[in-house]
Amino acid sequence: MVKYRIALTKNERDELMSIINKGRHSSQTFRTAYILLNCDEGRYADKITNEQISQVLKVGMRTIDRVKKKFLEEGFEASLERRPSPRVYERRQMEMWRRT
Repeated sequence: MVKYRIALTKNERDELMSIINKGRHSSQTFRTAYILLNCDEGRYADKITNEQISQVLKVGMRTIDRVKKKFLEEGFEASLERRPSPRVYERRQMEMWRRT
């Protein structure tokens, strides 16, 4: 199993703390912020094991690994946002809705 090591900068930690403490964000953004803060192995935080994080946040171990991987491969901002769906939805015609 690949181990992903997260080391957040002071600015990244401050931004994650501001997400948690104020504002309106999606539940996924809150979850990601909590996971990244708890996985931080930088000089500004203490490391908590993935097992402890999964028990406290009620998320799976695989979810934690996915968040870490996305942070390392795609960056800080991308890890907090959802990916747009690649699916193309077909637009329905109004006549279909007005059946009488």
